[in-house]
Amino acid sequence: MPVRQMKESSEQHLVIKTHLQNTVQKAPKSTQNGKGPPNLEHQNIKSRNPSSPPSKNRGRRRSRGGRKSDQGEVFMRPSSRPCTVARKPDEPEFNAGALVASTNPNGGIISGMQMGFRNSSKSLSFAPRPGFGQVGTKCIVKANHFFAELPDKDLNQYDVTITPEVASRTVNRAIMAELVRLYRESDLGKRLPAYDGRKSLYTAGELPFVWKEFTIKLVDEEDGVSGPKREREYKVLIKFVARANLHHLGQFLAGKRADAPQEALQILDIVLRELSSKRYCPIGRSFFSPDIRSPQRLGDGLESWCGFYQSIRPTQMGLSLNIDMASAAFIEPLPVLEFVAQLLGKDVLSRPLSDSDRVKIKKALRGVKVEVTHRGNVRRKYRVSGLTSQPTRELVFPVDDNSTMKSVVEYFQEMYGFTIQHAHLPCLQVGNQKKANYLPMEACKIVGGQRYTKRLNEKQITALLKVTCQRPRDRENDILQTVQHNAYDNDPYAKEFGIKISEKLASVEARILPPPWLKYHDTGKEKDCLPQVGQWNMMNKKMINGMTVNRWACINFSRSVQESVARGFCSELAQMCQVSGMEFNPEPVIPVYNARPEQVEKALKHVYHASMNKTKGKELELLLAILPDNNGSLYGDLKRICETDLGLISQCCLTKHVFKISKQYLANVSLKINVKMGGRNTVLLDAISCRIPLVSDIPTIIFGADVTHPENGEDSSPSIAAVVASQDWPEVTKYAGLVCAQAHRQELIQDLYKTWQDPIRGTVSGGMIRDLLISFRKATGQKPLRIIFYRDGVSEGQFYQVLLYELDAIRKACASLEPNYQPPVTFIVVQKRHHTRLFANNYRDRSSTDKSGNILPGTVVDSKICHPTEFDFYLCSHAGIQGTSRPAHYHVLWDENNFTADGIQSLTNNLCYTYARCTRSVSVVPPAYYAHLAAFRARFYMEPEMQENGSAGRSAKSTRVIGESGVRPLPALKENVKRVMFYC
Repeated sequence: MPVRQMKESSEQHLVIKTHLQNTVQKAPKSTQNGKGPPNLEHQNIKSRNPSSPPSKNRGRRRSRGGRKSDQGEVFMRPSSRPCTVARKPDEPEFNAGALVASTNPNGGIISGMQMGFRNSSKSLSFAPRPGFGQVGTKCIVKANHFFAELPDKDLNQYDVTITPEVASRTVNRAIMAELVRLYRESDLGKRLPAYDGRKSLYTAGELPFVWKEFTIKLVDEEDGVSGPKREREYKVLIKFVARANLHHLGQFLAGKRADAPQEALQILDIVLRELSSKRYCPIGRSFFSPDIRSPQRLGDGLESWCGFYQSIRPTQMGLSLNIDMASAAFIEPLPVLEFVAQLLGKDVLSRPLSDSDRVKIKKALRGVKVEVTHRGNVRRKYRVSGLTSQPTRELVFPVDDNSTMKSVVEYFQEMYGFTIQHAHLPCLQVGNQKKANYLPMEACKIVGGQRYTKRLNEKQITALLKVTCQRPRDRENDILQTVQHNAYDNDPYAKEFGIKISEKLASVEARILPPPWLKYHDTGKEKDCLPQVGQWNMMNKKMINGMTVNRWACINFSRSVQESVARGFCSELAQMCQVSGMEFNPEPVIPVYNARPEQVEKALKHVYHASMNKTKGKELELLLAILPDNNGSLYGDLKRICETDLGLISQCCLTKHVFKISKQYLANVSLKINVKMGGRNTVLLDAISCRIPLVSDIPTIIFGADVTHPENGEDSSPSIAAVVASQDWPEVTKYAGLVCAQAHRQELIQDLYKTWQDPIRGTVSGGMIRDLLISFRKATGQKPLRIIFYRDGVSEGQFYQVLLYELDAIRKACASLEPNYQPPVTFIVVQKRHHTRLFANNYRDRSSTDKSGNILPGTVVDSKICHPTEFDFYLCSHAGIQGTSRPAHYHVLWDENNFTADGIQSLTNNLCYTYARCTRSVSVVPPAYYAHLAAFRARFYMEPEMQENGSAGRSAKSTRVIGESGVRPLPALKENVKRVMFYC
């Protein structure tokens, strides 16, 4: 996963090891009565795939020379090669060392428009659905979608201006609620409007005016009951803006129009949220309340609240209300002293705080709203801005214009008769820096209903997962109870707007796609395997390309692991690697080296140099590292040093696994080690026999891309973009990756294609797509003639923007390699952060569920709850382990390869069985999964502490904006690390 540098030469491309030591020539047993794997005999691809090349080209073979690896091995394949595509005599073949941007025959750089890609979003339409899938066993599933009847009333939008301006949605809603209470029967013409809390008001039918100004007085309830309450006056101007077109919405739902009327959908969504916004605590599209289910303690002053997600969606069955259960962490409404005691895990009343304690409290309480408790019924509320560096007993402040000083202790005693008992503790600072007020901790209580937005620690995550992890049947029942409790039939806003909601889960036709046959090495007892319910094991099987590890060492950072225990674990792991098909030296280069976590860099360099001395200059091939279970920043530090400084491939193992040696664990670790060394564990049998439609016929490269953003509250760290691409056509199992840092929270991948001016060479082209295409050419000897691009992490609102920008970058990267090189592209967005859940139709039918009660792996849905006209589908490709499975949602935005519904669904499902790290099918297509892992790994190069406590660590120094690009580039990876899937 090389890291991009702005001035880096395009010649510094990836070199992928292409080891395939054993030729797959012998066809496995033919299929008889469905018991054997598919026959490997070559089939006529043309008859199945009209887009395949002419037969005269398919039959020709060409030399695969020029692709010897740096160790001199020959990349071998079966002697009969139906997958090899010959190059036409007049077909240009791009040079892996090409440096200049492509020019058209008339001169000048080829633009995106010249490449046939429309740059205007107005002229861009997403891929239409090519039909519905037919492959697989048909079944019925239930979905958490509830049919919503379209209203027949006019929807009107009004602009709301409140003076003086109010930042809080809660206050805005209180103002508008008071306005409706006072004027509904008169000035509002008996209308009951819905309000978005900001600038828009919606009504069913017109108001009696085009514009009108109201004066509203609002009492400040936070002032308590003793004495007169403060009263604030607001001017509210309501002005007509537009009428929503429901006819347009009806046509869109019927499939007669391709463009969704977002305004009408937004109005209906706000209407159905209005009542819940008054009843519950709204956060995003979800609503939470301690009354829905009793809050559960998460530790360190936090608790989980139960809630529900709600969103109106256009589907093939019409409008649908998507309801799902939700949980979130909230700050417990505790006295501040009790919160601090929980946070620090010790008695804070009798001992002074350390500097680290102070920092921890400040981070936890900054931005939190507290109320004072020392003034009887007066419960004024403040937001915490900081913590004093001095204890309360030392704090003084001026009380008048003459700079007369008074201590905080004296002031609270004289003003409120409140004696501060714990003057050794610091005070909370509230207000801004110019006029900060001091509040003693013991005089404050945290206000309830505040969501905790910072990163949870491991203990809290575990506790939250226990709360949220529900079996499918329980989740389904909770969703149905939520719909009944919300009683949309009696919702005054739904009635006002004429919206009717069904109380039954949608019943949807689904299909269960068959699992693919997997190919293992011919020397194993089992040469091929058909997974059962999404899983299989390595018993009697050997990796199809097992790598060799001669020089390895082990470093032990865990104090509780004795050297003899570490030695025994390493021996067991080496044996498992051998059994699985690797050549693994049972003896390390040097004895197990014990080290302290705080001296990670020193220890790693010692082991590195000691091993080099022992092997007379030969570098280590693998470093095993035993880490404490709770290892803080150690993991991130180790990966950063190994991959950007020493050039070491490393495999970390936790102490708990060293003590409790499990065969399953060792087998999984051996799978990870093999792919890190450049090997492959298994491949699809259909890939070996060249029977994957629109992949096997011509050289096809499959990309995965993702962008990870820094956590909430971190305002300086960059976002990390990662792109991976398959390197082993026709098997499409092995991937190489690239990462780059880009602007904070930028979703578009900036480094897909770029050009810069070189004083000698002129305009130089580069970027991640270009380098990965070059890498594919070097690894396979073929240039990609088809591109499939899986893009993770894009929300619906970003579809147009991402497709426009990134497809154009792909086009330009291709054109920069040679004139007229424009392979057809299929661009698919992968979404996991959605709220559609699929449930078995009958839980008592054991043949329709897995062990956890979830729907079976391979379940695909492309009707009823999917988009009215566009090419999307839900695929649950994995078996549930615990909780309710979440299907992945795939949306084909652009398709120049003319995939059928069955084609893309089967390809995606089959790829989910090729994930290298385990013997299970995974929930997201592997290229997207690998891109996520790569981006997550790269963040350790800047923020190695993030895994444990969420602090930015070194990021404050390492990610400040610099230079033209605006972001400090990631540290470069060592060459030998770039070649392999080390992020696995």
